[in-house]
Amino acid sequence: MGMNKNTVLAWATFIMISVGVGLIALGAFRYDEIAGWGFASVGIGFFAIAWVFNALKGRV
Repeated sequence: MGMNKNTVLAWATFIMISVGVGLIALGAFRYDEIAGWGFASVGIGFFAIAWVFNALKGRV
């Protein structure tokens, strides 16, 4: 059983969401200064890219 394009996009979406949650958690709990805002904004960017990957499932 090989991985087709939809399963690759599903795994990429899952990985991007988990990395985004990790970055937001780092920004919220680890870094109290300006760096925390940077980590949180990059985490939100990962969420946006994961949303695009999820929207591409079935269309590529």
